[in-house]
Amino acid sequence: MAGAAGMSGQEIWQTVIGENLARLEDAIAASCHAANRPREEIELVAVSKNHPTGAIVEAVGLGLRLFGENRVQEFAAKSVELAASGRVPHVSIRRPGSGIRSQITAHLIGHLQSNKAAKAVEIFDAVDSVDSLKLAERLDEATGRLQKRLPILLEIKLSHEESKAGLEPDSPELDELLEKLPSLANLDAQGLMTIAPLDVSEEETRACFRSLRMLRDRLATAHPRLNLPVLSMGMSGDFPLAIQEGATRIRVGTALFGARPGYPK
Repeated sequence: MAGAAGMSGQEIWQTVIGENLARLEDAIAASCHAANRPREEIELVAVSKNHPTGAIVEAVGLGLRLFGENRVQEFAAKSVELAASGRVPHVSIRRPGSGIRSQITAHLIGHLQSNKAAKAVEIFDAVDSVDSLKLAERLDEATGRLQKRLPILLEIKLSHEESKAGLEPDSPELDELLEKLPSLANLDAQGLMTIAPLDVSEEETRACFRSLRMLRDRLATAHPRLNLPVLSMGMSGDFPLAIQEGATRIRVGTALFGARPGYPK
């Protein structure tokens, strides 16, 4: 990075994230323009998994408020550090608590085991990866004990990759979960999430995102008691296609924070 000589590590972090955010916002704006959609329709989730707490602090200073993390244990430690840090001046308070933790909204976007549901509810503001009725019931119970309401997304598997989690779009379990969701009063089901397959053609990626939108529309008709406006799809490498196919929320990590430690650039 040009001009880095003499800068502190924190200043370099802020500059790198700031430059990446400017490029990212330009790309989001261009994608919205191409799709004839207003920028305001797209939520940006800053995926901070495997990045240090300092990266979140710098991102908050640059105006970001919505963050995504993959693991309960990792964010539990970060949450303590964020609560102990001083609040960023001129940034509104978004939740009860102290420090920068009170100024952000944190979503769990990774796979969650049902035995960790209670801890997830304690530290996260939303869970975007609900992939079973059992998990939904555990989250509902844990949320009720804390006397709060938890926003959730249902993770849908639209890839043949074995490593991908999620509910199959035509599975009996998805139908059963959708039928029971209205009775899980502590959960606020807001929409669907998916991860497109890796290393496939642009048309296959686009088809995946289109399938999620069509599934949401079909489910909205079949389950009128549910309101599912959120479509969380698209990451650093494919969010322009997701925006063109109707995404309302994109999850971006590498394009914002750089390559995660231990991962190839």
